[in-house]
Amino acid sequence: MEKKSTNRRQLKGVVSSDKMDKTAVVKVDRTVLHSKYLKRFTKSKKYKVHDPENKAKIGDKVVIEETRPISKDKNWRIIEITK
Repeated sequence: MEKKSTNRRQLKGVVSSDKMDKTAVVKVDRTVLHSKYLKRFTKSKKYKVHDPENKAKIGDKVVIEETRPISKDKNWRIIEITK
């Protein structure tokens, strides 16, 4: 069976919580340039991510991909864990 190529968004982040069953919370950082002062600063956002095998642990670096809604808050899933 041939795998289809998808143009889904992928983000890299760090697992900040793994207490829920089949769900991890991933913190994704991005660098932003202030429009007036031209200073760079970091903004972060947390995503609830589907982890069906509970493999991700706190501190793991992961790649997540956008997917269909799995629950009210989960629209992302873990693609790979890069420690």
